[in-house]
Amino acid sequence: MSQKLLVFLVGLLLVSALGSYVYYRRSVARVPVDAWSLVPDDAVFVMATHDHPTLMRHLKETQLWDNLTAVRYFQQVEDNLTMVDSIANGRNVVLRFLGRKKVLTSIHVTGPTAFDVLFQVPIGSVREYRQVRTLVDGLRRNDQYRISRRDYHGHELTDVHAKGTGRGLTFFNYRNHIIMSASPALVEAVIQRLDHPGLPSVAADFQNTDFFQLKDVDATLLVNYRRMPQFLGLFFRAEVGPGIGVVTSLARNGQFEMKLAGNKVVFNGFANPETTRNTLHQRLRGQPAQRLRMADVLSLRTAVLVHLGLDKAASLRGPRPSAPPTDSLAVRTAPLVDSLAAGLGQEVALCYLASPSARTRAAKLALVYCPNQVRAAIWLGQLRRLSGASPSFERVGPYQLYQTGVPELPARLLGSLFQGFAAPVVTQVGNYLVFGDDTAGLRQWLTDVAAGEVWARSPTQVAFLQETQPLARMSVFLDTRNSWNVLLRALVEERRAGLLRNETLFKRFPQVALQLVPATNEDDPNAQYYTQLVLRHPALGPAVARPQSRSGTGGTLAFKTPLTSSPALVPVTGATRPGALVQDARHVLHYVTPDNVVSWSDSLAAPLVEPLQRLPATGGYLFAAGSRLHLLDERGREAPNFPLNLPDTVQASSLTVSPGTAGAARLLVAGGGGNLFLYDVLGTAYPGWQPKRMEFALAAPPHYLVVGGRDVVVVPLENGYVYAFDQQGSVYPGFPISVGARLHTGAFVESGLTLSRTRLTVVTQHGERVTFNLSGDIVSRSRVATWSRSSVFRLVPDQNQRRYVVTREEGGVLSLFEPTGRLLLSRTFVTSGPKPTQFFDFGAGRRVFVLTEPGPRKAYLYDAKGRLVGGQPFDSSTPQVGLTYHAATAEYQLYRVVGPELRRTALKFE
Repeated sequence: MSQKLLVFLVGLLLVSALGSYVYYRRSVARVPVDAWSLVPDDAVFVMATHDHPTLMRHLKETQLWDNLTAVRYFQQVEDNLTMVDSIANGRNVVLRFLGRKKVLTSIHVTGPTAFDVLFQVPIGSVREYRQVRTLVDGLRRNDQYRISRRDYHGHELTDVHAKGTGRGLTFFNYRNHIIMSASPALVEAVIQRLDHPGLPSVAADFQNTDFFQLKDVDATLLVNYRRMPQFLGLFFRAEVGPGIGVVTSLARNGQFEMKLAGNKVVFNGFANPETTRNTLHQRLRGQPAQRLRMADVLSLRTAVLVHLGLDKAASLRGPRPSAPPTDSLAVRTAPLVDSLAAGLGQEVALCYLASPSARTRAAKLALVYCPNQVRAAIWLGQLRRLSGASPSFERVGPYQLYQTGVPELPARLLGSLFQGFAAPVVTQVGNYLVFGDDTAGLRQWLTDVAAGEVWARSPTQVAFLQETQPLARMSVFLDTRNSWNVLLRALVEERRAGLLRNETLFKRFPQVALQLVPATNEDDPNAQYYTQLVLRHPALGPAVARPQSRSGTGGTLAFKTPLTSSPALVPVTGATRPGALVQDARHVLHYVTPDNVVSWSDSLAAPLVEPLQRLPATGGYLFAAGSRLHLLDERGREAPNFPLNLPDTVQASSLTVSPGTAGAARLLVAGGGGNLFLYDVLGTAYPGWQPKRMEFALAAPPHYLVVGGRDVVVVPLENGYVYAFDQQGSVYPGFPISVGARLHTGAFVESGLTLSRTRLTVVTQHGERVTFNLSGDIVSRSRVATWSRSSVFRLVPDQNQRRYVVTREEGGVLSLFEPTGRLLLSRTFVTSGPKPTQFFDFGAGRRVFVLTEPGPRKAYLYDAKGRLVGGQPFDSSTPQVGLTYHAATAEYQLYRVVGPELRRTALKFE
């Protein structure tokens, strides 16, 4: 081959490679991967999540995380996460990797008794791809795992197996999309879909729906109702299957949004009606949705209730069989059954009652509304005589219980869903006919109804019904506590142990409701069911949340006991709003999440001393209450060695925490009467501070500073003297100093590298601003405003301790000044008592001043130009409010206490 030809061929090869690369970058790589199109068609559920830190926070705040970590599957997941952290030499590696990616998790039936999970996780950058490769390399070097690679339809699959247990994982990377599962068949099914790119995705019916565009959506859930009987067949006995098939035949698929909020998990979405013949939807199509009116006759023993709202109950019977029944009794009673069925309507229900043990068969009832109870009683009497049933009856309270004498009478009246009544008994309660599969079960139900033990008289059940849809075509209610033994009996033997292990999680939400509401115009080809699934536990906590205004611009949390402390706001990672800590009149401390839900409560022996402190590095809540110091973590649990007990005669009046690491933090307590105590977080008392007695009352809580590695405790006294002590309690050279007049306020600190460069500023009661350093030198003096014998000056720093303003109170007049003496605003109040003042500075000129008048319990908010925000004061019964600013929305959040209520109000102003 000539050299010219060789050069030509090499050049042609390079041009082809470059063209292929450009084509890939511009045509293939630029087209995003549709993760839904990769999900195999047989998926039963597909969950999509996108904000995993917030989802994790909501799981912890709703206390679901504690229940999930008790499940064996999630324990294995947690073990795997710990293993990943150890290999990657980090913490929460997987959670940070997931971040805000859109992750799909689908569940598939993979065998007669098994199901598996398929995960799809996108890779967003080269760094993340290196993280995955580093993790695989770490597993390859670990002797406990075996990694192999294989080719399947042109894609490289990686199999990871644990040598000890044999459990493994198969995954491959498709266009920066990791697809993994413990089932190799599921991963291979994804590749098979890639070989047929024209196949519609499992979410094709919902391609124009994106619930993540809505606010506070934690996840979305896609449900394939056609696959539901097959999936539930893995858990339940064969005789339960037909009933499940009828219930799930109302829709073919659906999609929900999921929201976690306090005492409930709510799924809202839409479902597409089932289009196949002879399904429940086809039988009920066009019939109006109905209310659940039978709460007066539903026993509190109800475990499972399937309620159908319709017009004519006869529509449930479906098409008549082509061959007439050959049974003589069925032939003779057919006209009477048809007449009785024609008079039934509005609502029909199948009910299972709680059983005392899993060995006992649960009582089953069929309830149906009958407008004309006299005519129904006549037809039932004729049926009894025609079938030769005994005319005798049993009386339970005011009700009578009869034998019907017609086998499977409920199924003949109401369709196949009501099978299983071999020898039905019947009673009439008001306008309801109630059939039982045996006498004992119906007698038990009648006893509850006669005693008033029904849903309509249960506040817990009424509150639950108020949170459900008022009109629905089908509602399935489940009481997980009553249904425990019912489910244990219905499960196949292999699944009972799993349910027993997860009892706490199953009973976490005792009240469950699934409802389907038909569209107004069902003739529209695009008509869908509105669906709602609610998992709720009764609101037994100390507070109830409700909207504060019709516009939804705020929220109110009403406590059972009046609140006594100001709201202490605490930042929460991943949330745009902070959490809040408040204490009630019974000395119970409550933590309110950013979603306005009480996450935990802790009883204290005395009122807490405001303000609360955040311990550096740990983020725990540190505060004094009476003669004790408490340190609680983010879940309300007391830290080791806490509470710390002060001497019995000491009642803490302030608590100051030293800056620095959590393990080396020092706690300075003012115990009243000028006594100071100093401890570390282990409870060790420092010599010279047990107590440090001051000759005069403190003007404000002491300041604890660390300058050049030396501890400095600055103590301002009301007589105008200022002391500075070291850690041993000795006075620093140059102290005490006198500022020349009385003090009623603390100091503003400007930290420096040395004692001489660290400056503190105070405002005396003569209206002078005095600045001194820690060498004991007066640096400067200047007058802020004029003074009189009745005037009181205070220095008010902002929430970040970066700036300050000065207040002067004189009678009923309060004036705010800049440090230079410029008047910011002045207001005359009706009352003459002290007016607590707060100063908030959010940068870029966003300054807010809050003046609180304790007498009439009002809080006045002024902006940087001295204008009253909102044109009127806000109600506030505590000395201080909480205020935050969110730059992305340019919105303020105001937190305030009004009697027993914690109110949050959204504000927007210049």
